[in-house]
Formats: sequence, C-alpha cells, structure tokens
Amino acid sequence: MQIQVNGEPMELNDGATVSDLIQRMALEGKRLAVEVNEDIVPRSEHPQFTFSEGDRVEVVHAIGGG
Repeated sequence: MQIQVNGEPMELNDGATVSDLIQRMALEGKRLAVEVNEDIVPRSEHPQFTFSEGDRVEVVHAIGGG
C-alpha cells in the first residue's frame, strides 16, 4: 500500500502499523509524535493502529533544549 510520510511517498505492507513504520524509519526509542490524516495517534495505540491506502502521515521528532 502507498502512504505519504512527511510529504514523501512510501510503500508499506498491508496491515502495517505505526510501530512498524517507526521501526522501518529506525526511530525506536526516540521521542516523537505521529499524526495520521491530521489526527495524533497516541503512543499507546502505535502497536495496533494500522494504515490505509493513501494515508498522510507526519512523524515529528521532539528535540530537547533550553
């Protein structure tokens, strides 16, 4: 299936989850927020939230500083 991640096309297997995407992007353990079609997906839902064809995904990294 084809989705858009941060404005770029990406091909994922049918049934792929947010956790699968995070792993594919090598972002496990990082502080980040995931938005699908302009809705935030809570971290607790990452393992079971599956994508649909054409979803628009934004992955935002939290950067600390002061």
